[in-house]
Amino acid sequence: MKKRFLSALLLCAIACGTTYAQLPPVFNQTRQAQSTETVTRYLSPVKILWQTENASANIKNEQRLLKPGNGQADLANKDMCVLKSDAKIKPALLFDFGRELHGGLQIVTGMYPGNKPVKLRVRFGESASEAMSDIEPKQNATNDHAMRDMIVEVPWLGKLEVGNTGFRFVRIDLLDENVELQLKEVRAIFVFRDIPYLGSFNSSDTLLNKIWMTGAYTVHLNMQDYLWDGIKRDRLVWVGDMHPETSTISAVFGNNEVVPKSLDLSRDITPLPGWMNSISTYSMWWIIIHRDWYYHNGDLKYLQQQKDYLVKLLAYIITKIDKDGKEQLDGTRFLDWPSSENKKGVDAGLQAMMVWSLTAGAELCKILNEPVTEKNCEAAVARLKKYVPDHNRSKQGAALMALTDLMPAAKANKDVLAVNGAHNFSTFYGYYMLQAKAKAGDYQGALDAIREYWGAMLNLGATSFWEDFNLDWLPNASRIDELPKPGQKDIHGDYGAYCYIGFRHSLSHGWASGPTPWLTEHVLGIKVMAPGCKVIEIKPHLGDLRFAEGSFPTPYGLLKVKHVKQANGKVVTTVDAPKGIKVMQ
Repeated sequence: MKKRFLSALLLCAIACGTTYAQLPPVFNQTRQAQSTETVTRYLSPVKILWQTENASANIKNEQRLLKPGNGQADLANKDMCVLKSDAKIKPALLFDFGRELHGGLQIVTGMYPGNKPVKLRVRFGESASEAMSDIEPKQNATNDHAMRDMIVEVPWLGKLEVGNTGFRFVRIDLLDENVELQLKEVRAIFVFRDIPYLGSFNSSDTLLNKIWMTGAYTVHLNMQDYLWDGIKRDRLVWVGDMHPETSTISAVFGNNEVVPKSLDLSRDITPLPGWMNSISTYSMWWIIIHRDWYYHNGDLKYLQQQKDYLVKLLAYIITKIDKDGKEQLDGTRFLDWPSSENKKGVDAGLQAMMVWSLTAGAELCKILNEPVTEKNCEAAVARLKKYVPDHNRSKQGAALMALTDLMPAAKANKDVLAVNGAHNFSTFYGYYMLQAKAKAGDYQGALDAIREYWGAMLNLGATSFWEDFNLDWLPNASRIDELPKPGQKDIHGDYGAYCYIGFRHSLSHGWASGPTPWLTEHVLGIKVMAPGCKVIEIKPHLGDLRFAEGSFPTPYGLLKVKHVKQANGKVVTTVDAPKGIKVMQ
């Protein structure tokens, strides 16, 4: 885009007899201006979900707004949707755009009487009920982080574009009395990175296939200027949240600049001895992400840029271990929100995170030729493993302890993770619960949990995965793509906790995408064993699936696998690997 723009400037300069150097300063400054990696598409709504009751005389030809548009006002002024207000009725429409989107709204108007701007209220919502809500404390609809409820004026015979948030539904209300508004188009402005889905997953279970793709799409939506945790809220770079997201990016999109850009931002705004996002585990996730990202992409030059900060961070973390091998971390002591009231569970998780991050740090220091820090990390891990904390039946804490060998994975699964199915799962740490179940050999239990927990969100109308979800919310709950019926619970407005009460709850949160990389790693069986994907192990676990197939992006090209279960239960595997990759089976 930048090249095309600069070429146009040069053509203009030539036509005018002007050299590039003589152009106004603002044009020369385009070489230093920030650019974006996103593109924009315009989408018409797929459905009008609701309109003002008893207003047939006030709303005419509204179905016209479901037709494809071109974003251009014109003098033909044909086939318009007409909204008319009077002293009693101010008409309104609720649009459903069919799936979660990031962006805003484009409104194209016609030649209505009065030739003056008309005032509208525009409300975005990730659920139908959120788009119908007011900013008030009862169900906690807010304008935090992104404006989703605003009053605007639309021009006569023109176009207005508003909004920058996450949404699927939009309600517009005509606010002025005794006016007519002609609408040619009301379209979503969809802003996203136009990148291919290189990784894929297909199996005999269509629900698992949909879950894999929904996780991929959720992260894709959040790959904006930086890698955000949510497109409505918080629209920030939270390093801990990034680990499931970067795992998904590696499995679906491969190398993408949004990851190092976001990792570097977190590093640069967090001088030591500060903790990233003020949370000790988040600095530890930064180390773990760098380890995993290097293993997938093999970019040693980029890893070397982290050396100075990494070595100092590891040294600082080691100071937070007492003489008995117990962590003594300061800062905010946090794993995820649902586990936050189980203090012993959080303590157990922090002990495990120390083991995990220092183990990853030792591995990186070996690659970076930092033998002193490598040995210090290994010695610290040995000390940490002498202290075995009490997980207090926290699924988060037990999962991390299993993954770091602070307790046997089989025991963690039997005593904690498998108890009561996917109840007490969480969208963020659900990824590590699934990983711990896989380590325990309970692949079928993990598949069942994915179907039960993430599948329940899809059954409620989700097209992206949520900031949090609780199976206890299910009884008598409404779908997000319907307005709650009398006596029903509003799954969006009536639930949520901590920082995500009610409508403030994000319904597109990248940290919830864990099933996507999990299905790639454990069902397709694709595991990276050496930096840059030079060695990949293929070890599928189909559980009750008849077949599974898919692809995985590597620096050498796409790796493709297909697994088919025979009548005798044996799995026959076909692998198509690019040159440069050693496959272990």
